[in-house]
Amino acid sequence: MKIRALLVDDEPLARRGLALRLTVAPDFEVVGECANGRDAIERIGALVPDVVFLDIQMPGMTGLEVVSRLPQDQLPVVVFVTAYDRYAVQAFTSHALDYLLKPVDDERFLQALKRIRGAVQDRDALGRHEQLLRLLADVSGAGELDPDALLARVADPMPRSSAFITIRTGRDVLRIPSAEIDWIDAAGDYMCLHAAGETHILRATMKQLEAELDPEVFQRIHRSAIVNLNRIRKLRPHANGEYFLTLVGGQQLKLSRTHKDKVELLLQRRSRAAT
Repeated sequence: MKIRALLVDDEPLARRGLALRLTVAPDFEVVGECANGRDAIERIGALVPDVVFLDIQMPGMTGLEVVSRLPQDQLPVVVFVTAYDRYAVQAFTSHALDYLLKPVDDERFLQALKRIRGAVQDRDALGRHEQLLRLLADVSGAGELDPDALLARVADPMPRSSAFITIRTGRDVLRIPSAEIDWIDAAGDYMCLHAAGETHILRATMKQLEAELDPEVFQRIHRSAIVNLNRIRKLRPHANGEYFLTLVGGQQLKLSRTHKDKVELLLQRRSRAAT
């Protein structure tokens, strides 16, 4: 059975380009095209496509608004296609499986088709779609949490911490041992992962990384930082009930009052276990 695709873009040439690209995939079938968001909502309800290639920046109603107005039980696989990479984070928090930047790269398009096939064939994974989307990130110029590794984890009903953080940077894949991570801090829309004397930049959120790391070892110390408890050398009290943590490498990080009690409790527990 073919994968039914709906193409939504206000530019006819863009829709034609997608249709031509899909001719190289005999298991895909274009069942319709739309030039605006309102028509897209109607056609999705009428055609029930497996996947929608959806432009974000359209007059009248954006692609993000289209997705927000669809009933969850009618939500197909969504691949956003846009010329603006600033929408990447919004795309992945708006129920998109993938995100393609115009002009679409051939290899990147084939990767998207592979992900679509997997999502359509595995309805259980698709049923847990929102959990996967919270973990996905994709932006040019920075690392991304590896989608395949995350999909495998979402498909496993038993949550577990990862021994590695897997990051894609272009065509390369980095596997960073969790035990080597000293701390993680936020820098705008990016995360800085400090490990083994190097800093790795990736597009992700604190919640995504917390989900990947062992909470007995990694703890939030304030709104924009996570620390490896094994790397703490000493705690020094500061004003207003706050602390400064000194890591084994000499770095000093602030521990906020909000997280102080939990961090102290875990450190005491680990100290007792070591004796």
